[in-house]
Amino acid sequence: MAEAVEQGRQYATPQAFLPGTEVDEAAARRQLRQQVARLESELASVFCSAFPRTGFDWKVRSRGGPRMLTLVELEELRDELASKVQHNRRVLGDRTYVEELNRRRLEEMLLTPEEHKWVRIRNEDIGERGCTDYRVVPRWGMLGILMNWWRVRISSGCPLAGGRGPRPRPLSDRS
Repeated sequence: MAEAVEQGRQYATPQAFLPGTEVDEAAARRQLRQQVARLESELASVFCSAFPRTGFDWKVRSRGGPRMLTLVELEELRDELASKVQHNRRVLGDRTYVEELNRRRLEEMLLTPEEHKWVRIRNEDIGERGCTDYRVVPRWGMLGILMNWWRVRISSGCPLAGGRGPRPRPLSDRS
């Protein structure tokens, strides 16, 4: 430092280290709130992208009701949101990659079923809603296996919620 003063240069001491100066807490709060709002928006967009899929962790822990958060709590909230966004994006990216592979496999199954014997792909495997599944089965049973005649059977979807026919009455209602 003495050498710098001798050469005619003077270095300004940073304000944070000057005694008696205060940190502008309002600006820090404003900056953290903007970051939290941006992260919440990103988490909402990832949620919308992943909508029909399940198995994601969207919960953000409560901070104890309506009150003004301290700088430390705001930083913790920001860090937690950032890790949630990053984790959910990674999981969504992995899932969409697997779903795309399954879609390609389904296309190949439909084109050449004899190369995909006994393969089964469900709607949830390709990122779709519903209970439909696609199975490669032999045409005409054992004869199809022997003659290498295969086809893709597409299920009709979910079973009826009520089942078949009227429901039986409880024993207490019978007289």
